[in-house]
Amino acid sequence: MRQERLGKELRKLRERAGLGLREAARATGINEGKLSNVEAGRVGVSAERVRFLAGSYGDAETPLVDALAVMATERVRGWWEEYRGQLPRGFLDLAELEYHTRHLRTFEIVFIPGLLQTEEHVRAIFSDGTWGTAEDQRELRTQFRLRRQQVLNRDDLVYDVVIHEAALRIRRADRSIARRQLLHILAESERPQVALRVVPFDMDGFRIGYAPTIIGGPVPQLDTVLMDTPHGGNYLDAEAQLDRYRRGFAQVQKQALGVVESRNFIHSLAQQI
Repeated sequence: MRQERLGKELRKLRERAGLGLREAARATGINEGKLSNVEAGRVGVSAERVRFLAGSYGDAETPLVDALAVMATERVRGWWEEYRGQLPRGFLDLAELEYHTRHLRTFEIVFIPGLLQTEEHVRAIFSDGTWGTAEDQRELRTQFRLRRQQVLNRDDLVYDVVIHEAALRIRRADRSIARRQLLHILAESERPQVALRVVPFDMDGFRIGYAPTIIGGPVPQLDTVLMDTPHGGNYLDAEAQLDRYRRGFAQVQKQALGVVESRNFIHSLAQQI
């Protein structure tokens, strides 16, 4: 996915320079077919070639180009590669993005964020085959989600998470599992890298109806928005889309309870169960 994003950003640089593929090929001396394959993410490209292309498009020395050059040289085969061919590609893409990010921003309305779910909560979600998956596939997805949670052990990660009260009250299983899930969220919220806030039902003027995850890139232009759907994740990276969801998340944060108030709120809910 990162190779595809690198190619996409190079295409954006070319288009901002007002060059078509044929014109870019003439300007750079690179075969038009090869340029097309690079921009489609079908082939890799070196850091030197990234800087050469960016310079040819009038963007030689910028933080974005520096970040793209680093992306070109990174060849990480992470733990998620063990699942290639066993799980849909979107699962692996998400784990790869989380591995490379230093800032995650998540808002959930009806689900507990995957990085904060207990094992029994995850198993309750996948237990009845509602999602049309076989038993061995459900086990793979459960283990994959639990392994993703290791990203929260990183000291260099900032995790801003906002959860609507609805997600906290919906029971995926029985009362005891629901209560342990709330207590687990409380425990995770004590991590210094986690800032957790709650939007209560009685918040006036709440109008946000979507639940994005914003995965921060090394520079803002390389952020990625993940929108979960029943058929898989939808990844967005157009500038207008990024701006819209950043503003939406900032609005949600502003309307949510403070960090301490949110912990007290969740603690109160846990006592009620």
